[in-house]
Amino acid sequence: IYFCPIFLAKSNHKYDTIDYLEIDPQFGTKEKFKEMVDLLHAHGIRIMLDAVFNHAGFHHKAFADIREHGSHSTYKEWFHLRDFPLVTEPLPNYDTFAFVPEMPKFNTENDEVKSYLLHVARYWVEEFGIDGWRLDVANEVDHAFWRDFRQVVKEVNPDTYILGEIWHDSQEWLLGDQFDAVMNYPFTNAALNFFALDKTKATSYANDMSHVLFSNTMNVNEVTFNLIGSHDTPRALTRAGNNKQKLRLLLLSMLTFSGSPVIYYGDEIGLDGDQDPGCRKCMPWDPEAQDQELFAYTRHLLQLRKQHKTLANQGHISFVHANDETNTIIMRRMSPDGLYYIYFNNSDVAVSLTAPQAGRGLDLLTNTHQQTLDVSLPAYTGTIVQVL
Repeated sequence: IYFCPIFLAKSNHKYDTIDYLEIDPQFGTKEKFKEMVDLLHAHGIRIMLDAVFNHAGFHHKAFADIREHGSHSTYKEWFHLRDFPLVTEPLPNYDTFAFVPEMPKFNTENDEVKSYLLHVARYWVEEFGIDGWRLDVANEVDHAFWRDFRQVVKEVNPDTYILGEIWHDSQEWLLGDQFDAVMNYPFTNAALNFFALDKTKATSYANDMSHVLFSNTMNVNEVTFNLIGSHDTPRALTRAGNNKQKLRLLLLSMLTFSGSPVIYYGDEIGLDGDQDPGCRKCMPWDPEAQDQELFAYTRHLLQLRKQHKTLANQGHISFVHANDETNTIIMRRMSPDGLYYIYFNNSDVAVSLTAPQAGRGLDLLTNTHQQTLDVSLPAYTGTIVQVL
């Protein structure tokens, strides 16, 4: 479970941290948080927190001291300040995140800042046993800081998952000295452009996904954070024009691809929402407000991924069919443990797809045996066939 920021902050989104060592009382207490972590661990669930180390909040003690004492503040080197006194209008005279005055940017080259933030990084792993850090706006923080961050965190727990929020090609952060993975937005864009937005055709999708795979080493691909939506993007269902069949294709593509698939809360029950704040609406817990068929479909895909390791990270991926005229895809996943074909019909008409080999198969979505590996698919549907 990945939580957006839970530390003391003034805003609703909590990316303007006031105190990195305190949980915001809107969420609960440290005691309750530790109880939750222990309970999750007892059920085999790990937890990742959001590390907002690029910038602090306007009311963080260090920045508050600067606002009060100006050039005499002992914290004046903690941020990128251009002049005194500080001003916020029409634009701040200090570096911020996205020109937002309430989020002044840390100077992570400063030794005191580094010591402070690295203490925070160690504290939540050491004292509460969290299993991972998601690093906000990671590409705007210097590489030297992230190298120190990795060393500190891995000393406490070598299995700590270090995930960077980077929206573009990220090889320079994934060389083994900084992050374990990044939020795989190239995957997101490729999937959305094909299945949801109709911006690309089948061959472009196959090429884009192949590019995603060949952009990183295999060990990175196995743990990369694959998503079809997040708190920073419109909901996948909304991007798909509220077409739940297209959402199912998005889920099928993500849950049969290499990496660590991530489901943004609510996507599994058909929650919609446009750009922020629409994409951050509350989870509807009433089962009657949820799409239970979509929920069952998502659970089924997750169960298949766990049962058939070739569909996860043990199988080699290749695209053996991509037809722009019919907008159809066949993806093959192969390992010593088995051979599988994943079929996608991303069109508004029924199609028949022919696998590139003969044989018998088991349709894993319907649990039906078939004498050939060929399938017939209604509009905007897909399936998985295990070769027997």
